[in-house]
Amino acid sequence: MYRIGPHSRRSVDYFFTKGVGDYHYGEGHPMKPHRLSITNSLVIGYGLHEHIDNFLCPQPATVSQLETFHDSDYVDFLSKLTPRNVEEMFRLHGDMVNSSEDCPVFTGLFEFCKQYAGASILAARRLGEESCDVAINWTGGLHHAKKRGASGFCYVNDIVLAIQHLLRKYARVLYIDIDIHHGDGVEEAFYNTNRVLTVSFHKYNGEFFPGTGKLDDNGSGLGKHFALNVPLKDGIDDESYVTMFRAVMEPVIATFRPSAIVLQCGADSLGCDRLGAFNLSIKAHGECVRFVKSFHLPLLVLGGGGYTVSNVARCWTYETSVLLGVQLPNQLPSTKYDRYFLNDRRLHPPLVRNVENQNTRQSLEKIRISVREKLRYMDGAPSVQMQVLPPDLTRWLEDEEEREGEGEREREDNPKMLGEWYDPESFAPSGEGKTLETGSASVMYEPVVLPKRGKARKAGGRKKVVEEGEEGTGGSGTPRGKRRVVRRKSGKRKEDEEVDI
Repeated sequence: MYRIGPHSRRSVDYFFTKGVGDYHYGEGHPMKPHRLSITNSLVIGYGLHEHIDNFLCPQPATVSQLETFHDSDYVDFLSKLTPRNVEEMFRLHGDMVNSSEDCPVFTGLFEFCKQYAGASILAARRLGEESCDVAINWTGGLHHAKKRGASGFCYVNDIVLAIQHLLRKYARVLYIDIDIHHGDGVEEAFYNTNRVLTVSFHKYNGEFFPGTGKLDDNGSGLGKHFALNVPLKDGIDDESYVTMFRAVMEPVIATFRPSAIVLQCGADSLGCDRLGAFNLSIKAHGECVRFVKSFHLPLLVLGGGGYTVSNVARCWTYETSVLLGVQLPNQLPSTKYDRYFLNDRRLHPPLVRNVENQNTRQSLEKIRISVREKLRYMDGAPSVQMQVLPPDLTRWLEDEEEREGEGEREREDNPKMLGEWYDPESFAPSGEGKTLETGSASVMYEPVVLPKRGKARKAGGRKKVVEEGEEGTGGSGTPRGKRRVVRRKSGKRKEDEEVDI
């Protein structure tokens, strides 16, 4: 496939699984999957689907695909978890969920996880195949999930799964996170590698969930200096945020020279968000997307946080138009979700509330200088010289066909063998795995083993688990057991719980 020059229109794929917005975390929970359906309705209402090259309905991720990052026993735990057996499962495996309040068990939980993860994996696959230049999946971006546990409303880390897939094709992947919460799950997954550079812009005060993402958290081992954090304070405004974003990302991209970019667009960094504390407008949030797009690199754009449903839908609809290069009128189109916009029918309502900007010019300049100083230690893009580029997808498929032809292993009716490429469309019921407008959307899979991280980093924030002491004797000579402190992301004013485990 030949690529046309950067001044030509870039091809854009859009991913949305029917029914992904129908799940419900529970009464009063801030996370509302319904926002995904509202966003999709606005995208179609504005006619943006007519400018999208491929509007795709992905298949759910398979268990084998989830296990390329997550521990198999954790995936098995999720697959068996239901509202009916939750007490028994938490008694046996309570260590896999930091807080049942933040990560509740609801009907269809595992199917929901497979749907948004499958969309991100397919998006990454199509970028790797050069079938598109930009891939949009607003259903993904759940950046807190860990290898062996749920955290911060996130159960499966679709971002890590997508980046793993991109690393098969691309030597270096840049991950950018503009959610108000630190992208701890993604940073942790790639903390020891120099092939993935993570950059997170987030609120940090030591207490705000997840309590990680200090300025001097930089990665370790081979990944030393390949985790960059931009910790911000309450009330940051449009000018300060966009200026900082440009000042950080331009030298980062010039130094790291990524082959592809993954951008997580959590909308809880908007002003007036239910759990947020920034003063960003939708246009400023979208300006970050526009700036990243301007580098003309393969780009995967994902959703994330965002807890004022109407503003989340506005924001991601606007950013879809930015990625498509389409101007939208400020008047919202009429959809079946008009009741969410009764108070204001504009795409860009004012979102500034009475939160003082605690980010001074001096504090922001200190962060900018610190980040630029860290870039000196990257020494360009070491992976180009030190590592062999992964083979392209076509070559891997050819190798797999040769092995099958030699009969090295027997294929079953529904193969999920480790290390095997397969096309689930050929095993799916009729009608599944099709795009809404174009051909096949089948998913291929091969595991990528990440380097293990040494010692787990200390967590912090409104919801964290801190192991305090080990079994044995405390300083006073009295026996003590393991204890954990549970703090929550949901923002409820509740004292920390200390429980013996």
